[in-house]
Amino acid sequence: MKIATWNVNSIRQRQDLVLDWLKQHEPDLLLLQEIKCEAHQFPMQAFEAAGYIPNVVGQKSYNGVATLSRKPVEVLVRRLPGLNDAEPPARYIEVQSDSLVVGNLYLPNGNSGGSAGFENKLEFFEALTRHAERLLRDGKDFVLAGDYNVCPTDRDFAPGALPPTDALVRPESRAAFRRLLWLGLTDAVRALHPDETIYTFWDYQAGAFNRDLGLRIDHLLLSPRVAERLLTVEPDKGERAKPQPSDHVPVMMVLE
Repeated sequence: MKIATWNVNSIRQRQDLVLDWLKQHEPDLLLLQEIKCEAHQFPMQAFEAAGYIPNVVGQKSYNGVATLSRKPVEVLVRRLPGLNDAEPPARYIEVQSDSLVVGNLYLPNGNSGGSAGFENKLEFFEALTRHAERLLRDGKDFVLAGDYNVCPTDRDFAPGALPPTDALVRPESRAAFRRLLWLGLTDAVRALHPDETIYTFWDYQAGAFNRDLGLRIDHLLLSPRVAERLLTVEPDKGERAKPQPSDHVPVMMVLE
């Protein structure tokens, strides 16, 4: 089973890139973040013609997540349980494919909106942790994947790419990510590539890609039984070198 995550930074701008990538790699599930459109604006017909069923949680101009599947899936939730907002931004969708629960998330960056913006990031992390605890308690096999907007350790960003005050590397953000792992989850990339320099994001500014000033902020976290099925996981760095790319690249894993 192939599952991939990709922050596309506007699906309407990257539609052809995504369709080409799907044709080449044929994942069973592709989790998209930052689609930047409402659900009715998502190019449904193009992806259906390519053999994928889109399930979309959209929002005008910002955020938005979509899960593309090669066969019908059950949509379990369209917002992360436990958030206090009456109408939270479009940052989470969860589906079930056979017995596997797959959460697709776009965690707040935390650098905008001052202290309140950073608090929103930590609140999302807390709600995600409580949700993962419930899934574990219920005996579910699951994957929580997407743009986490956190570099878990110093090896997950290039020297000089971020200041120590950036929300992606602040101690509180890293501690929140560790709390997820301490539940018994596995960081798929680090499970198979513990010491490699691996990035999934390169900023558009200052020639970051050509200088390899990257970040690893797109993660796939696996529950224990799913981690036992992990065969391969790799970011597709070549996508970042294409014309008009997203600043993120897809990360795909293969499960036995």
